[in-house]
Amino acid sequence: MKRNAFLSAHPGSARPRLLPVRSLRLQLLAWVVLPLAGLLAVNLWTSRNSAIATADLVTDRMLLGSAKAIAEQVSMTDGVLDATVPPAAIELFDTGDRDSVYYRVETAEGRLLTGYPDLPLPPPKSGRSIEATYRSQLLRLRAYRHPIIGAATDSPVRVTVGITLAGHDAMVRRLWLDAFLQQLMLVLIAGVFVLLGLRRGLAPLLKLRDVVRSRRKTDLSPLSVPEVQSEIQPLVDALNAYMGRVQAQMAAQRRFVANAAHQLRTPLALLSTQASFALREKGSGARDEALLALQQSTKRLARLAEQLLTLSRAEPGSRRPRADRFDLLAESRRVLEEQAPIAVKRRIDLGLDAVGTAIVSGDTTMLREMIVNLVDNALRYTPEGGSVTLRVAETGKTALLSVSDNGPGIPAGEREHVFERFYRIAGSEEHGSGLGLAIVREVADNAGGRVTLSDTPGGGLTVEVTLPLAQS
Repeated sequence: MKRNAFLSAHPGSARPRLLPVRSLRLQLLAWVVLPLAGLLAVNLWTSRNSAIATADLVTDRMLLGSAKAIAEQVSMTDGVLDATVPPAAIELFDTGDRDSVYYRVETAEGRLLTGYPDLPLPPPKSGRSIEATYRSQLLRLRAYRHPIIGAATDSPVRVTVGITLAGHDAMVRRLWLDAFLQQLMLVLIAGVFVLLGLRRGLAPLLKLRDVVRSRRKTDLSPLSVPEVQSEIQPLVDALNAYMGRVQAQMAAQRRFVANAAHQLRTPLALLSTQASFALREKGSGARDEALLALQQSTKRLARLAEQLLTLSRAEPGSRRPRADRFDLLAESRRVLEEQAPIAVKRRIDLGLDAVGTAIVSGDTTMLREMIVNLVDNALRYTPEGGSVTLRVAETGKTALLSVSDNGPGIPAGEREHVFERFYRIAGSEEHGSGLGLAIVREVADNAGGRVTLSDTPGGGLTVEVTLPLAQS
């Protein structure tokens, strides 16, 4: 099916539908020209009414002037009223529109002096023109009363003059057409200036487009378009802020890849060395010892790879945001049950202290990984015979998850650094990957929470995670 830029059809439907206009220039032009067109329509309607009122006024003045000219020629001659119609009174209506003029002159008692006896008469003492049909023609009529000296009861005489409306209608058309042409010209001129204004106004935006298009793929430096308007400057600032975040994320990924490569290189080299040593050994005891060391190194490497994958999934943008309902208490119990064999083997008192259910919202998989890393870190750094306590509680609108141990703790000056990837405290006896707390912070940040470190009373470390409760 062929489609143009403005039409599309639903499958199974023969009727096309209009797509919304995506051009900013056309939208702005429409918002300016369409109201002007509406005003033009209103002005044309008012202009027509004004043209009709003007034509009525001019016609009425001409009728009144003609009636006065005829009345002034009525006089008493030898005691008899004489009415003469002067040619000027009729020629006054000679406008080239072939109008017919009718008149009627009568005394106060209604005696006809001259003119058309069946000509319609305006209401007495109305002082206004009327429109009436006479001889199948529409006339506009005006009456005028004029006193005659010495006419006794015949005074005043009434002169009625009527004219057909050809000239009147022609005048309305001319006046209305002139107004229409003037207003149309104004709209066209306004449209031209609007187009020029839009072209000039959108020039900085188009320049911004060209600047973005002309950049290299690796160029994430801030955009600079000095000519941009104040309304578009927030867009430029948003683009610069976005590129800054992308640049920081790319830098973090590069550091992550470099650190991961460095961290993997050492255990892989160790595995290779241990495997070579096991192959060279002839005695079964030494070979078994080498294979046992190889097994331990493999477990550490598997744990490192697992944490690397967890950290990559915890990074913003790596997974689709989720808002699962997550029961911190129930999941904490499951994690402790899984870690119980390790605690029993090392004679560590592993306990749970819970107040409330603590239902939070977030990614179920990542929140579980956060709990696993907290408990694993605590068990790893707690000496044999020590204790690890996991606490879950609700405080207002937040959920509190904390893991306390009586291990060596973390010095205050190191607490901010331990959240960095692959950071390990100098002199630490435990050979961890340095990713546990980094994973915890990433997961907490993505869930809208925060992580704090503090000393455990009596010695040790307490890691506290605060998360917002899920909305019911």
